[in-house]
Amino acid sequence: MQSEIALEPTYYQLQEIRSGNITSRELLERYISRIQTIDSDINAVVTRDFENSRRKADEADAATAEGRDLGMLHGIPATIKDAIETRDLRSTGGAKELSDHVPGSDAPVVRSIKSEGAYVIGKTNLPAWSGDIQANNEIFGRTNNPWNLDHVPGGSSGGAAASVASGMSSFDIGTDVGGSIRLPASFCGVFGHKPSHGIVPSTGYLNSAGSLRPEVDSNVIGPIARSAEDIDLILTVILAKTRPLVAELDEASEDPSSLRIAAWLDDPGVPVDQEVLDVLTRAVDSLESKAAIDVNRSARPEFDLRSASDLTENILRAAHAGPKSQVTHYEWLEMNRERLQLRNDWADFFARYDIILMPVCVVPPFRHLDEEAKKEKPLRVNGEPKEYREALRWTTVVGQCYLPSTVAPVGLGTSGLPVGIQVVGRYGADRNTIRFAGLLSSVCGGYVPPPIALGEHAG
Repeated sequence: MQSEIALEPTYYQLQEIRSGNITSRELLERYISRIQTIDSDINAVVTRDFENSRRKADEADAATAEGRDLGMLHGIPATIKDAIETRDLRSTGGAKELSDHVPGSDAPVVRSIKSEGAYVIGKTNLPAWSGDIQANNEIFGRTNNPWNLDHVPGGSSGGAAASVASGMSSFDIGTDVGGSIRLPASFCGVFGHKPSHGIVPSTGYLNSAGSLRPEVDSNVIGPIARSAEDIDLILTVILAKTRPLVAELDEASEDPSSLRIAAWLDDPGVPVDQEVLDVLTRAVDSLESKAAIDVNRSARPEFDLRSASDLTENILRAAHAGPKSQVTHYEWLEMNRERLQLRNDWADFFARYDIILMPVCVVPPFRHLDEEAKKEKPLRVNGEPKEYREALRWTTVVGQCYLPSTVAPVGLGTSGLPVGIQVVGRYGADRNTIRFAGLLSSVCGGYVPPPIALGEHAG
C-alpha cells in the first residue's frame, strides 16, 4: 500500500473512513491540497467544487459518528469527466458552445454514485465533444501526462485518467466510443473499464449543443480507478442504481486458472511498437510463470484485423460526425451489417475462449501534437511513420462490437511511460474481465504513482 491515503484504492479509503482512521473531510482536504499543488502542471481538474464538497464530507462524517452508513461509497470524493452532466456544476463537453452550461440535473451515472455516499469534487478535462485522443480544448487548454508533462494523457477521458493517476481524486467516471477510457487508462497507468454496450445508460452525455442529445452509437460510460476492485465496486453501484432490472452480468469465475485465455499482442496488419510489445509480452510471461495460467498466443477471431478496424473506424467517424456526417442511410445500414458479422465472429471466438488479451495502442504515450502535426504521419511504430488514426485500431474492433474491455497497467516501457493491456471478454462478461485485470495486477505490480504524485519532477 502507498503511504499517502490519497493514492490508495477507493476500497481501502472506505475501510479507513468506516474504521475511524480518517474522516471524509480529512481525505477531501488531501485531494484539495494535491489539486492546488500539482494540477497547475497537469491541468486535469478544470472545474472545482471545493466548498460544496466540504459540506458533503462533513455530512458523511456526521453520519459516521451517528453510526449511519450512506452507502457503498460513503464519504468518497470523486471527479467526473466534463462530458457528463453534473447538477449545478459547470459541464461543458470541452466545447465553446457549452462553456456556460450548468445542468439542472445529474446524469444517471452521477446520480447513482451520489446516492451511495460519494460526492463530486470537480470535473476533468477532455477534447471538444470527446473527439480526440488528446485532452485539449479552447476553454481549458491541454492536460499533460502526469508521468511526463511533454506527453499526452490520452483521450478523450485524459483529464479523468490523469486525475486518478496523480492522486487528485479517488476515482473518475469517463466515456468511451473508440477508446476514450482505455487509451487514457493505459497512457496514465491506471485501470479503466469499458462496459458491455447498453448495460450502463449514457444519457447525460454531452455530444452536441442542442437540448435534445441522441445517444451516440456504441458510446458507453464507465469507471477509471487505481485498482480492479475499485472498478468492480463502482460498476456495481452504477448498475444497482441505474439498471436494477438489467439482466445479470455473467458471474466472475472463482478460479482464474480455469479460464481459457488467449493473447493477441501483435498483428502484421496493425503492428505494435516494440516498446509496447515488450511490456505486453512480459505481462503474459508473468501470467504463465507466476500464476500458472496457460495462455494460447496464436488463437485469433476469424477476421482480418486491419479490415475490421477500417470498418469500425468508419462507423466511429460517422457516429461522431452527427448531423455533419456524409454517410447515407444505405451506407450506414451496410456498415452495420458488416459489424453484425464481426460480432458473430467474436461470439464464435468466445465460444472457445473466455478472455483475450490485446494491446490498447500501437505506441506508448506520445508527445503533444498540434492540429497540423496530426494531419501528417506523427506516430512512430518501430521507426515507421504512421497516421494519427492508427492509434485506435486495437480499441475500435472491441468497442464497436459492444464487448467489455478492462484495461490494467502492466508496466513501464523503455521511455519510462506506462503501458496497459486490454482484457476483453464476451458480451456481458464484464465481471470476468475485471477479475482477470486484478489477477494481472497481482503478477505485474498494478498501479504505481507517477513521480509528480510523489512530489518529484514529471518530464
